[in-house]
Amino acid sequence: MFESPWFLLLLGLVPLLGWGMFRRRQPWSIGLSSTQCIAGIRPTWRQRLAWLPDVLMLLSLVAMIVALARPRVGREQTVIDSEGIAMEMVVDRSGSMQAMDFKIDGNHVDRLTAIKNVAANFVQGDEEEADQNGIAGRASDLIGLITFAGFADAITPPTLDHAFLLAQLNRAEIVTQRREDGTAIGDAISLAVEKLQSLETGEENSVKSKVIILMTDGENTAGEFDPIQAAELAKTMGIKIYTIGVGTKGRAPFPSRHPFTGEATVQWMDVNIDEDTLREIAKTTGAEYFRATDTQSLEAIYEAIDELEKTKIESHQFTDYRELAVQSFTWNAITFPPIALCALFLIAASVMVKYVLIRAWV
Repeated sequence: MFESPWFLLLLGLVPLLGWGMFRRRQPWSIGLSSTQCIAGIRPTWRQRLAWLPDVLMLLSLVAMIVALARPRVGREQTVIDSEGIAMEMVVDRSGSMQAMDFKIDGNHVDRLTAIKNVAANFVQGDEEEADQNGIAGRASDLIGLITFAGFADAITPPTLDHAFLLAQLNRAEIVTQRREDGTAIGDAISLAVEKLQSLETGEENSVKSKVIILMTDGENTAGEFDPIQAAELAKTMGIKIYTIGVGTKGRAPFPSRHPFTGEATVQWMDVNIDEDTLREIAKTTGAEYFRATDTQSLEAIYEAIDELEKTKIESHQFTDYRELAVQSFTWNAITFPPIALCALFLIAASVMVKYVLIRAWV
């Protein structure tokens, strides 16, 4: 496109100038009785190139007119301003998470596997689900990961590298050793609060709010901190704690092996979730408690949290123009100099050919 296309009308003068430069003039002549004596004389290479300086000058004129029209190429760009949310995902990996009361694609899976699957959609989003008003992902949010059983472990700090975060979540495994087992809910909350508070809180910080998503299937049986006291601490820091009680209540199927044959079997065991404590934790911080008894309800919970904790995103579109008259440009992987520079080069080439190469002084 051209910023000043009216200058292109001057191109109509170029053919007239060319006609004036190349029209035939009445040549000087002398009378000879016979031309046989000069029939073998051929024009020199200088005579053959006598037209070249004028052609180069006309091409330079065309380039200058095109440059005056200001050809340019626009490239649209979008700048996104966002007020993100700093979030800690706190995931229980105690032995009770082995219960096979969740299904994915019709197959029974343990509770931790179900959490991994749904959490991935929550963090990264799914295009098909987003088109159907599902989870659209948390691309602008800082998300960290803490896992806990008898002890709480900070796996990743709040980060925008969600691929790394999910890779670490997928590596999380249910504890198998008795000395590591337990459910240290209070310690896990306290550690999550510490990690969120470690973020910068200056005026330039773009974090809108701080949230903890606690997922557990049991009751606090380990650790040094009381869950309610940890929730009070989070409240003073302005941090919300959404709690999710994972799994059925009462009895649940657990994988086991026959002690003599080694055959894989399913054993039903008693399980319990301290829902009262989880509700109190959420209520204390101004958040909500959710109950997930299957994969569908777990997905619905994440969608609800996704709606409750929206990230404010504003996009600004602008067009970045490249002025081809004074800026180089690339076409088909070939880089061309600016048009104005081409015009100067053609003028210089015309002078060099006419006065140095041909030496035809006017």
